[in-house]
Amino acid sequence: MNHIVLYHPEIPQNTGNIMRTCAATNMFLHLIEPLGFSLDAKYVKRSAANYLEHVNYKVYKDYEHFLKENKGDFYFLTRYGQKTPDVMNYNVTDKDVYLIFGSESSGIPKEILKDQLDKCLRLPMTDKVRSLNLSNTVAILAYEVLRQQGYIGLFDHEPESLKGKDWLLK
Repeated sequence: MNHIVLYHPEIPQNTGNIMRTCAATNMFLHLIEPLGFSLDAKYVKRSAANYLEHVNYKVYKDYEHFLKENKGDFYFLTRYGQKTPDVMNYNVTDKDVYLIFGSESSGIPKEILKDQLDKCLRLPMTDKVRSLNLSNTVAILAYEVLRQQGYIGLFDHEPESLKGKDWLLK
């Protein structure tokens, strides 16, 4: 199974967008407190675009609580990473994949990252920006993992429950 982990997320709209991405990709969402907002539907519903009921998520009181309950391959996205996401192999079938993202203002603490240097990833970009928007970054990483895994369980066409595969032909 694939997982998205948000360490101290601060902006409800980003978390709402990430919830929508999780619903679209069947990824489990882990939220590590403190959160910079309330999880009341009114704060995240607009960005989650009414997909909130399709999101599987859990909230943890701290990082240690998260670690006690989850095992697998952990990958950390940080602007200090030395590897690009595409060089990693996410096809390990006997382990869950966890993509861990830090807060919008301060990222993941150095104390966590320094022992995980081989799993610290960075998206390539120019020197004109410090980082991309959190929800965009989550989507990029999520789809890299899914691409390597062959998009298992996802539709490669418009499902019949929506407009259907042949909608453009009608």
